[in-house]
Order: sequence, then structure tokens, then C-alpha cells
Amino acid sequence: MALRHALLAALLDGELSGYQLAKAFDVGVANFWYAQPQQLYAELTRLERQGLVAGREVVQESRPNKRLFHVTDAGLAELEAFTAASARPAFVRDDLMVKVQAAESVDTATLIDQLTERADIARARIELFEALLRRLRGDRGEEDFLRHGDRIGPYLTCLRGVAFEQENRDWCLRTVAVLEERRHTRARN
Repeated sequence: MALRHALLAALLDGELSGYQLAKAFDVGVANFWYAQPQQLYAELTRLERQGLVAGREVVQESRPNKRLFHVTDAGLAELEAFTAASARPAFVRDDLMVKVQAAESVDTATLIDQLTERADIARARIELFEALLRRLRGDRGEEDFLRHGDRIGPYLTCLRGVAFEQENRDWCLRTVAVLEERRHTRARN
């Protein structure tokens, strides 16, 4: 997957400015694709040049003008082709996992601090995703929304984000408990 496909998918909800896209990536899209704002703006420029998105200038009185972007028919065709291609499995690259791999040879106090911090970040992200889920479904129950909602794609990816962060949190907390128990056992011996 390329950033271009994540941007095209994010624009399916309607016209968005680069700033709004950056915010959308911070909350909803970040659970499956991360990009710096400058990467988003550069990719938007490429997509517009290639005719996959179209932008229009919006004149604002008290603020600088902004550009709003939407997916073109060519962009929809690009998404269709991307969707038809087989998906490669995801691979994890995580510095913290490398550190845990070396747990017997490093300062576990530092490692425990980092794991605790990661668990706290996961908790905060779970809260954000759960709030986004409530906002997306409105006053509908989840099953009703999944059966009859207009745009369930963002909801489904957000559900995956919640599950991922819950597993992250749980793994970090369990790893902290194991490392603390081993540290205390060694101290007693």
C-alpha cells in the first residue's frame, strides 16, 4: 500500500483540506497508516498532478485561503485497482520489541518504564478510537450501524485500531508484570 491509497480512501467522505486530512490521519487513519503532515501535502500535490484528486481554492476573509480536495473518477479507478490487487501481510517493526528481545541483557527498570509508557499511550488511543466509533455510529447500536450505516469502512478500520491497541496495552502490562516478578525474584536470591 502506498500513502496515495490511504489519502484517496480518506477523501471518500468528501472534500477535505490538507489540514483536515492531517487531523484525520492523526485520529482515524493512524491506526493503519502513519504519515507526517509534510508527506501528506507532497502526496496531495502528486495526486492532483496525476488527476487522481482535484482541488479547489476557497477564499477566506479573516484567514489564509485554503484548498479543498476530492477524489476524481480516476482516483476511484485507482482505488478500485488497488482493492482488486492481493494484499501483502503486514510486518511489525517495533524498537520496543527489539528491546524486550534483549531483556536478559539490559536494564529492565528502563524497559519497564518504556513498556508502561507504551501501555499508557495505548490506553489513550483506545479512548480516542472508542470516541470516534461513537461519533461515527451516532445514536445507532453497533450491529444496526454495521448492517445499515452509510460508510462502514472507517468504522471497521477503527474497530481494528481498538483491538490492536487493546492487545498492545495488554501485552505491555503482562510483560511489565513478568519483568518485575523476575527482578524481584533475583533480588531475593
